[in-house]
Amino acid sequence: MKRIFISCALFLCTISLSAQTKMSAKEAAVKIADRILNSTTYEFKNTKTGEVYKSVKKLPLSMDVKVACKYNNWHYTNGVTNIALMELADKVGDRKYDKYVLKNMNFVFNEGNLDFFRRQYDQAFKEGGWNAIRKLSWHMIFRAKRLDDNGPMGASLIDLQMRHPNEAFLNYVNETADHLNYAEPRLVDGTIARLWPHVNTIWADDAFMAISFLARMGKMTGDEKYFNDAANQVLNYTRYLWCPEKNIYYHCYHTDNKEHGVAHWSRANGWVFMAQADLLSMMPKDHPMREAVIENFRQQASGVARYQGKNGLWHQLLDKEDSYEEITGTAMFVFGIARGVKEGWLHPDFIYVAEQGLKGMMKKITDEGDVTAICVGTGIMPSVSYYYNRPTQENDPMGEGPVLRALVEMIDAPKYTEIKAEEQYDKIELKK
Repeated sequence: MKRIFISCALFLCTISLSAQTKMSAKEAAVKIADRILNSTTYEFKNTKTGEVYKSVKKLPLSMDVKVACKYNNWHYTNGVTNIALMELADKVGDRKYDKYVLKNMNFVFNEGNLDFFRRQYDQAFKEGGWNAIRKLSWHMIFRAKRLDDNGPMGASLIDLQMRHPNEAFLNYVNETADHLNYAEPRLVDGTIARLWPHVNTIWADDAFMAISFLARMGKMTGDEKYFNDAANQVLNYTRYLWCPEKNIYYHCYHTDNKEHGVAHWSRANGWVFMAQADLLSMMPKDHPMREAVIENFRQQASGVARYQGKNGLWHQLLDKEDSYEEITGTAMFVFGIARGVKEGWLHPDFIYVAEQGLKGMMKKITDEGDVTAICVGTGIMPSVSYYYNRPTQENDPMGEGPVLRALVEMIDAPKYTEIKAEEQYDKIELKK
């Protein structure tokens, strides 16, 4: 009887897995997006008392009051998700997805809401400094000290501003531009770097944190300086982070001791790849640095393709097959490759890589639109075990945004067709 039960369980698991892999990219994207929309609330919660509020207007100032829904947080991951939802709206012709983004941003820039959290932030900072404000909702919108605070969220606001003009959105976008132009830490050659964990450490992640905004700022304003800056970031990041022996990027480079980090982290490589695809999509065709960026993009695509696993997914550590299969890096590679093939930046054969990646992703997406195998936020450590042991989570914007962007891009991606040898024979001629 026990054997029969186990066999039935295995059979049901097989059926469930099969159902997941049969979903189309469009079906999966809509399921994930609709789940996000349906689970979003516009409320506030006192985490100490459990009390829920519809509004913070006239609410006594309390450090325990937070935004109730994670999709209302001001965080770079939600910036990626916002971009993905607007892309989905365009692809499937359903405006509810960009209206959702608009509602979320109106919720943030609501004068009463913004004022409450500003007062909360100021009080916490006065009492406990930088560490104290990290516990608060929306602290990143006021902190504005790093690209995590304003890069991708600012990028999504540019996309939204071009659809639904709003003075508050535009003011924030301009503030972010000022930060990038005049405050963001840079090396002497203009490369964006962080002041931790070493002074002037170059993080691969920051390629997207910066370029997602710079490319869109260039598109919105027509000012070439933003495209110049974005292109220089791509090429400089490659100069500092590229590993020619393995044809992939290191996660970081410490300029103080001139050492690379220990890991070829999948998501870090994904951030660089997705950033380049965004830049090339928006960069003028006649920009003098465009061809250099295309060649750089092709170089990374060739390197990335070598590390795709047997199930179509890429591993947490690209060069370590014993590290777990992870969906966010995979999604970024699928997104970039699909767009690259469609735009002619990559050889048509690369779409096979994207198709296999999509098949792998579907095994990590449930029939209900739940996304699994998302690596949690990851910093930099001098030990590879840190990356091996990062936990995974389900339905976090850290992964939902990249996954949605990949699915949207695959909706109308060309199908792989093998080039037949016979079709090329006529090109071979005897020449004496």
